Amino acid sequence: MTDPTTSGPPQGAEDGAAPDGARPLRRTLKLRHIVFVGLAYMAPMAVFDTFGIVASATDGRVPLAYLLTIAAVLVTALGYARMARLIPSAGSAYTYARRMIDPSVGFLVGWSATLGYLLLPTLNSLLAAIYMGAVLPGVPAWVWVLSTIAVCTLLNLVGVRLAAQANLLLVLVQIVVAAAFLVFAVRNIVLGAGGAEASLAPFDPTGVPAGALLGGASLLALSFLGFDAVTTMSEEAVHPKRDVPRAILVIVAGAGLFFVATTYLMQVIFPDVSEVGDIVGASPEIARHIGGAAFQALFVGGYMFAVLGCGLTQQMTAARLLFAMGRDGMIPRRLFGRVSRSTRVPVANILFIAVLACSALFLDLEAAASLINFGAFIAFAAVNASLIAAYFRVLRPAGRGGPIGWVALPAVGVAVNVALWLGLEPGAKIVGGLWVAAGFAYLLWSTRLFRRSPLELADPDMV
Repeated sequence: MTDPTTSGPPQGAEDGAAPDGARPLRRTLKLRHIVFVGLAYMAPMAVFDTFGIVASATDGRVPLAYLLTIAAVLVTALGYARMARLIPSAGSAYTYARRMIDPSVGFLVGWSATLGYLLLPTLNSLLAAIYMGAVLPGVPAWVWVLSTIAVCTLLNLVGVRLAAQANLLLVLVQIVVAAAFLVFAVRNIVLGAGGAEASLAPFDPTGVPAGALLGGASLLALSFLGFDAVTTMSEEAVHPKRDVPRAILVIVAGAGLFFVATTYLMQVIFPDVSEVGDIVGASPEIARHIGGAAFQALFVGGYMFAVLGCGLTQQMTAARLLFAMGRDGMIPRRLFGRVSRSTRVPVANILFIAVLACSALFLDLEAAASLINFGAFIAFAAVNASLIAAYFRVLRPAGRGGPIGWVALPAVGVAVNVALWLGLEPGAKIVGGLWVAAGFAYLLWSTRLFRRSPLELADPDMV
């Protein structure tokens, strides 16, 4: 097995070649593309997805639950930024754990994260049906599910540069609609419409069980998954060691501020979300309440742009995670480790995820969100653990790095993410546990009971 402290780039890596004659991904993304990919993945309007569910669970404390989530995400984001500089390679948490801890651990982390990546397009299609059903209840839900999957798949098959450029427009539309929502919400509070008035009650933990807040924060982590996703684009970034870490911090800081501000306004207008009626589809009803039917239509239209942006990037990043694992031989290389000769995108992976996304026809919102976060929290904890391992394996022997940023802070990140993982609903932990068990069984089989390493290829460059 290759020593991570001494390995260099594979022969030909600098001129576009790749090990074993495999075609590499194409470096075309700049900082603005990466930021917009992350924002599109998260979707500025993702704040509306789980508002009703979390508001009900936390008794009107969604902004407080978001603050708990942001604390965990910020620590983890710093870890991702550091690891992205250290290892500018596709694969995200899977690659970091594989390189710094152990190939087998990396496989299990990647396998766990894959559950979330594969189900995110499913969740996105489900949300399209929920929101469009609010304004066009006569259209069957399956129409919105399948049409969303089809559009996103076609755009992804064309190539990563076009997909990234499409995200620029999709995110800008979302920002305009979300800003309009904020304006209407502030106007309602200033005018005292429906008795709404500014208050610190949404941040007051009094009377709310800690378990309820933790459960709400666990579900809200779904809103931040975009910062993690951009690390999968490292092998398609023009300056990965500089731009990917910058994009991570820009995304988390900007999105966190927006999420807290938006949910605060929504919570002030509707302290008791049960008054809305449909808790799962609360946001379209709130939009109608603050701006009328015309604004509700505009809001849902903007959300459909968010759906396309999310679906596009979710499918894109999931395909590249499968590509990284397939290229390394941890899953069948002939199927998952190849890219198209003309477009340089992993076509089979994109089509595989499109088929899997059709499961949205059979899932509900809360179950899908919890399952996605199951793998996300494992990945977040693994990145922080990889940071600690990197300090002892690579940085300290070379006289680089400090124990606070590379050990103490990541240790806090591990603890916080484990706590949030424990706050997930039991059903998600059971299904997720079965998924991990299946991955472990596959690992035992593929390594002949660990008698051989699951990794055979040389690693990309790391400094």
